[in-house]
Amino acid sequence: MNDDIERYTPSERSNHWAVAVLFILAGLSGLALFHPALFGLSALFGGGTWTRILHPFLGLAMFLLFLWLAIRFAGHNRMNDRDARWLRQWRDVVGNREDRLPEVERYNAGQKLLFWVLVLSMLVLVVSGVIIWRQYFSAMFGIETLRWASLLHAAAAFVLILSIIVHIYAAIWVKGSVGAMLYGRVSRAWARKHHLGWYKAVVRERK
Repeated sequence: MNDDIERYTPSERSNHWAVAVLFILAGLSGLALFHPALFGLSALFGGGTWTRILHPFLGLAMFLLFLWLAIRFAGHNRMNDRDARWLRQWRDVVGNREDRLPEVERYNAGQKLLFWVLVLSMLVLVVSGVIIWRQYFSAMFGIETLRWASLLHAAAAFVLILSIIVHIYAAIWVKGSVGAMLYGRVSRAWARKHHLGWYKAVVRERK
């Protein structure tokens, strides 16, 4: 009998991968518009005109699906005293000495911090993106506002891309994390090792 634990529901996994696909599309189209040296990426979207048309819609779709994802996971990403201790023991984290760390809930402190960085980056991207959306909204704002919005949009995109790289690296580093998001389940041993607090809560719910 398979006694694995469900970590992500099919709905949560679908939501995650939809955001991931839109992130790639929005990122590539945004890079194509960011600098002439990267303009060749616009060929992926049918040329410069289509890239300029599609990028804001891709970004907006990404934000809306991410917002739904964030609402679903926000409760699991609240920081607490154990997270503060986990961060102070970063040497044990890096050294994989998990037995010395406080019990980790569904997400550890690093994952929680990354979650809130993603939320903030997405909010800055959507607000600044609306302001500089030439076809619909940019005429409503002055040139200084547009300049600042463009700068913030680029900065938030840079932070978002770096954060996603960290997210991917961490998922690969902790063996089993990618499988959890692909198939939805983890072994009891994995849960005990990496998220003991969450494992105990799941076991209590099953009783």
